[in-house]
Amino acid sequence: MSNPIHDRNGRSEQASLPPGGSLRTLMAQDRMHARLLFLAGGFFVLFSAISFKLTLATIIRPMPPQQQQIAPQVPPIPKSDPKGIIAGDTVLPQVHRASVIDRTGQVLAMSLPVAQVYANPLEMIDPTDAAHKLKSVLPTLNEAETKRRLSLNKQFVYLARDITPAQELAINNLGIPGVYFEPGERRRYPMGRVAAQILGGVDIDDHGVAGIERYFDRRLDTDRTPLRLSMDVRVQNVVHDELQGAMDMFQAIGACAIVMDVHTGEIISMVSLPDYDANDFGKAPPDSRFNRAVTGMYEPGSTFKLQTTAMALQEGVAHIWDRFSSIPIKIGRFTISDMKSDHFAPWLYLPEVMAYSSNPAAAHIALDAGAARQQDWLRHMGFFSRVPVELPEAGHPIIPSLHNWGVSTTMTVAFGHGVAEPPLSIVRGTAATANGGFLLKPTLLAHDSAPAVPGAETAASDADIPPDAERVISAANADILRKILRLDVVKGTGQKAESPGYYVGGKTGTAEKIGPHGGYLKHVNVSAFTGIFPMNAPRYAIYVMLDSPKPTAQTHGWTTAGWNAAPTASHMITRIAPMLGLFPDTQHTAAIEAELAIPMEPAVPRGYRALGPDYDPGTAHLHEHDHEHDAPARAARHARTPRDATDTAQITDRALHARNDVRRTPAQHPRDRG
Repeated sequence: MSNPIHDRNGRSEQASLPPGGSLRTLMAQDRMHARLLFLAGGFFVLFSAISFKLTLATIIRPMPPQQQQIAPQVPPIPKSDPKGIIAGDTVLPQVHRASVIDRTGQVLAMSLPVAQVYANPLEMIDPTDAAHKLKSVLPTLNEAETKRRLSLNKQFVYLARDITPAQELAINNLGIPGVYFEPGERRRYPMGRVAAQILGGVDIDDHGVAGIERYFDRRLDTDRTPLRLSMDVRVQNVVHDELQGAMDMFQAIGACAIVMDVHTGEIISMVSLPDYDANDFGKAPPDSRFNRAVTGMYEPGSTFKLQTTAMALQEGVAHIWDRFSSIPIKIGRFTISDMKSDHFAPWLYLPEVMAYSSNPAAAHIALDAGAARQQDWLRHMGFFSRVPVELPEAGHPIIPSLHNWGVSTTMTVAFGHGVAEPPLSIVRGTAATANGGFLLKPTLLAHDSAPAVPGAETAASDADIPPDAERVISAANADILRKILRLDVVKGTGQKAESPGYYVGGKTGTAEKIGPHGGYLKHVNVSAFTGIFPMNAPRYAIYVMLDSPKPTAQTHGWTTAGWNAAPTASHMITRIAPMLGLFPDTQHTAAIEAELAIPMEPAVPRGYRALGPDYDPGTAHLHEHDHEHDAPARAARHARTPRDATDTAQITDRALHARNDVRRTPAQHPRDRG
């Protein structure tokens, strides 16, 4: 029998052990407690490290998610930009088509992220409930039609297109099985009507179908850098405002205006009315989508006399001291005459021909040059071909048959009848007379050196002329033409185009329109003004055209360009010039006017025999018309048929100009009203 061990208190050691315990058990428990404590410490250290890492990654130094971790519709995490370096960035990572901006960075066209909603009806549990829930997010959704589509025995049906990211998120939160999303984008035009015909539009697949969108379709799809145009939306808005006001005042059926840099060829503004909201391209009527500045073909009228004068000077056919007859010219049963001739002499000096806008005198200048020179000049100036500009809608001019370009055609083309040109061609030709004689290629793309900040425009120089520009007029002759254009505004038909301090120069032109059955329509005109400002340091060309303006009390019953197009151009210049960095100079008026002055009746230099009453070689060509007039039927076989009804309404009566289309009554005769 064993004896228990007793302590001083009389209790045995065995009594202190737990029930069923032993010394070995106690030691095992101690080891277990130590392991648990070590393990707990390890977990504490591990979780502390994880907590620290999470705090560092989410609060102290958060890390952006990788590209493959986020959905296509989720925009990137914005970066801090205290200096505003990326404030003008219009590139969105979730769209592929590049934005279009103006020269100042204003967004004209951009693509926004959208989604297409589709479903797999075979995965649908309750089509009725699903349609009802979708209707709560998409108010325009046809619930009955959606229910029908969700009940089809198909694996794919479209439910809605072009929904916003917010709507996509709301539908996703509905948790409807079988509903999916397809990322996409939608083209938007934040400025609405601004430059609508220039921007054009895209189809449902985001492919360009008109305007800049079509011309640069591949570039916009492959290079996400914004496409920067030469246009200035500030100028565009002012030009649109003034042109719309003139169109309303004179009740014109259409109008257009162009502002172009005469040194670079950049088109700063191009407006065609009526227009439309670019966001509604598909619903716009054809007349609103019609760009009158490049697609419309109009008889240039007296604005073409600038080309006749430039040709005569450059070819050495005439000088400023030569005189030309303003006496009406008989052509068979027809007569070329002026609207009014009681305010000038029967024989006019070259500057007077332009200032008074005499048709017979311009015809005599062309006769002196001859048909061959006239054709070569117009061809060289680009009037026989499509105007080179980045718009697919740019049309081809309408010209008489070259085989029948006889005396009558030579004379009438001299004052802008018998040809139909787009307004941009007229602007291009006008710019060549003011920039030192260079024929430019008009462009809608901003020049590399064009200032991007409003108000940062600098003075232009000949160094700004593009290297591909061709000199077509000598510097000396360009200087003469510049002074003649200024003379037309100071003393001629364009006086109402003057804008104080900007020394405007230009030429008016009013051509009677052609009726649907041929023949000119009395008192139905296309009035236009083409000009340059400031003429002492030419920088911009401006063109204004009104189609079929009506007379008003302010115009005293007149519908000619001097009464409507010219004052409209003046209003535009006064408002847009400061936006373009030009300010009126009224302190040096006398010196500037003296520099631009040219006499109405220049003296003949010693040793020259001037053209005049007793010496006019071109008059002999008039007898050639007798031979032309003998065979009108033969000439008719060579007539060029207008392409469509629009052309018929815009080109001149070929019976007069090429003897080959429509017969008119003897009372009808061509008149350009300046």
